Amino acid sequence: MATRLSRAALGQLGPSVSTPGYRREELSPSIVHIGVGNFHRAHQAVYLDELFERGLDRDWAIIGTGVRKSDAEMGRDLAAQDFLTTVVTQEAEHSQARVTGAMIDFVPPGDCEAILRRLIDPRTRIVSLTVTEGGYYIDPAKQAFDPGHPDIVADAADGLAHPKTAFGLIAAGLLRRRAAGLPPFTVMSCDNLPGNGHVTADAVTGLVDLIDRADALWIRENVAFPNGMVDRITPATSDRERQVLRDDFGIDDARPVFCEDFRQWVLEDRFPAGRPWLEQVGVQFVADVAPFELMKIRILNGGHAAIAYAAGLLDIRFVHEAMEDAQIARFLSALLDEEVIPMVPPVPDTDLADYKRTIERRFANPKIGDTIRRLCLDGSNRQPKFILPTLRDALRAGGPINGLALVSALWCRYCYGETESGQAIAPNDPSWSRLTMQARQARLAPEAWLNMRDIYGNLLDDRRFRDAFCLALKRIWQSGTRSSIDDYLVSCGS
Repeated sequence: MATRLSRAALGQLGPSVSTPGYRREELSPSIVHIGVGNFHRAHQAVYLDELFERGLDRDWAIIGTGVRKSDAEMGRDLAAQDFLTTVVTQEAEHSQARVTGAMIDFVPPGDCEAILRRLIDPRTRIVSLTVTEGGYYIDPAKQAFDPGHPDIVADAADGLAHPKTAFGLIAAGLLRRRAAGLPPFTVMSCDNLPGNGHVTADAVTGLVDLIDRADALWIRENVAFPNGMVDRITPATSDRERQVLRDDFGIDDARPVFCEDFRQWVLEDRFPAGRPWLEQVGVQFVADVAPFELMKIRILNGGHAAIAYAAGLLDIRFVHEAMEDAQIARFLSALLDEEVIPMVPPVPDTDLADYKRTIERRFANPKIGDTIRRLCLDGSNRQPKFILPTLRDALRAGGPINGLALVSALWCRYCYGETESGQAIAPNDPSWSRLTMQARQARLAPEAWLNMRDIYGNLLDDRRFRDAFCLALKRIWQSGTRSSIDDYLVSCGS
């Protein structure tokens, strides 16, 4: 019989489960976090939990909140278990469960005034967020903030009186603190974006600029938005994981998190309002995060995209199963060696070949249960961040691009909405209807796919890429995914 997770039940959990050794009633909050999904609870919250466990910085607990309906559901479930989360780290040889307690309260989405009260509380010194790569209102083609997005326009028209976006809440909180004579909090993005601090600053100031340029300038000049690189493979939780937790550890947790053992967090040390002593639990503080994040986004996230659509078209369900497929594993290795890693500048104290081997080992972890469908999700936001920048650099450098063009062609073929066996692919992108329409046109006229200039920009005008993409897509339709990958492997001698 599994024990329902709660503060009162911690003493009933078995010896195989680690629980907080600190008194949670002694914690006080200094961080408001927007978006308390799986990644946040497997990453930032775990680092803080470990810090508290060492007896350090217990005045840096988390108050959670959000802006979406799913955030409200998450908050209700977490409140019912006293904001505790079971984090299960899994490697091929072992699994380990720890109940974490760094979050001590949650403010429901939609309760604007309650959220703003937390933001203007003098104890709040950091506002952090994980709202996914697609949550920053970025124009895909320009890779810049889109002030014309309806959500942004609505917050601006309301004068930030009742903001509904994360950036509207942050802006309103900062301006209210200024009016009250309080110093600004630091805004820390924990999302997987290049220059995530700059991107967040652009979103906040871009919104405020629609209302009052002087206020926008004040935020730009007075608020810190440190850049950071975050990394931990954290799949979505399903009933499968909940059952594993009940069977293996005797815990009934509505919102457990299963993740790999590996984790990394690299941060710029720009926290004028103070910060927790995170270097004591493995966070790297550096002057420039850019080399680390470029390495991660191009090799890990680009690598995920490389295997995702091929595996999806071949009806492969899990990421580790894709890595067990010798052809897909060879494709990943060849693409990284030939086209991706040459476009990654040197990274301090890091051997890129070793990093690549670590990535391949992490992808092959059979315990994680990471799904190919998750990797295929939201390609219209992810391709312009994880694949196309590498492609553009390779084109400028005169380097090889056929593998990257093949990745883009496989994405197009996936968006047709049908695997090679004839199985329907359920919608897997906010723009799925449009992508499916373009993919069906591209079956006969491949250039139609590249004509989505909000995604590809001027790449349609680059003859070398256009020809490589069109040839790859035609081969996929004529000969199939495996034959197309074989052609690429032969061409680069792999």
